[in-house]
This record gives sequence, structure tokens and C-alpha cells, in this order.
Amino acid sequence: MSGLYRDRAPADDTTGVPLTVIEPDGHARGGIVVLHESREFTEQLLELMRSLAADGWTVLAPDLFHRDNGTVPERVFGADLFDDFDACFDWLTGHGVYRDCIGVLGFDSAGTAAALVAANRRLGAAVSVAAPGIDNALHPHAPALVTATPGLQAPWLGLFGDDDPLTPPEEVARLRDAAGRADVATLVITYPGLHHRPDHPGFDPAARDDDFVIDAQTRIFEWFDSHLR
Repeated sequence: MSGLYRDRAPADDTTGVPLTVIEPDGHARGGIVVLHESREFTEQLLELMRSLAADGWTVLAPDLFHRDNGTVPERVFGADLFDDFDACFDWLTGHGVYRDCIGVLGFDSAGTAAALVAANRRLGAAVSVAAPGIDNALHPHAPALVTATPGLQAPWLGLFGDDDPLTPPEEVARLRDAAGRADVATLVITYPGLHHRPDHPGFDPAARDDDFVIDAQTRIFEWFDSHLR
């Protein structure tokens, strides 16, 4: 089936992981798991997912906050994150996607999650945008990225803004060096200002056509094109 629909990925619990899925018209080239930290989809995020699907990928976004354990976490890391990603991975392979044609993409703290998935799972490629927690861990179950990225098991692209207070340039420089020690391809790119987010282009809607946003989205597409084969 093509287009947008809801589904569930089987998991160890009884309900499974709720998914938002966008499939391409025709045969899928592979699959991309989009991790997101909000409980609702912004129109910009859906637009990016549709663009990825139009490029031939099956795109699915799990609801990382689906567990009813009496608390509402701000972020999902550790075993819960890996269990949800594994459920998405199995859903994709069950729909005919080859294992090395599966990628993961995340923004903000979900970008941190995408990097940690790539450091703990073998998959085709990973992209993190504006991922904090570079020098200091965001969560007891989320090691600092300078510690985790030398162990990356998938080609990883990191995109950052020079003026983002959560990812200072000196920390991004240390992250670039740390990721460069991995046994896979890595690339860390920084942009002036904050308008490098293809999921939401900053505070000014006019920035949607900003060259940096276009370059960042192009790099995401090219990274998956290059490594999901």
C-alpha cells in the first residue's frame, strides 16, 4: 500500500509499537526509521517524510512514548529505545526491505537517539540533526556522544548549527574527532546560525527557502542514497 497510514510493529508487549508509515508509489528502495521527540507530527516533519517517500523510501516513525507505565518521559533511551527500533527494523524486513537498506534519522534529542542506535545496531546508515548530549550525557541510559560515536556500526552524518547553545562549536569539534575514530564513514557538518533544520527551519517561516536548509536536506538525501544499497 502506498501513501500514509497507521500500523503497529509487533513487540514483546501485547500492544506493539504504534507506527506512522508513508510508503512510496511502486517498489521501495529501502526503509528509513524517523525518530522524533514530540508526541505530535509537525507539518514540516510530515513534509520531510513525504519527500523521503517520494524519493523511494518506506518511511516509518514509531511513537516512542507509547508505554503506559505511569510516567511521561521527556526522552526515550536505553532498552526502550532499542526495543522500539528493533520492532521497526523487523517490521521493515518483514515488508521485504533488506537489512543493509535500513537507515535511521533523528532530530534534537531524537538525533542523539539515532546516533546511539547506530552505535549499538548494525544498519545501513544514520543521520542526526542538532543532536545534543555531546560532552555530557542527556540521560543515565544515553552515553555522551563523544563516548559513543567511536563505536558507530553504521555510516553516520551529523548536522549542527554554529549558534545552537545545546551544541557549542567546541563540542561539535570534539564530536567530529571522536566519530572519525569509528570504523565506518562519518561526516559532521556545521552551518552558520540555526536555520539548518529541514524538519522545521527555525523561528522565521521565510527561512524555509534558506540555502542552509536546502543544503542540509540535500545532504540527508544524499547520505541515504550513498549508503543504503
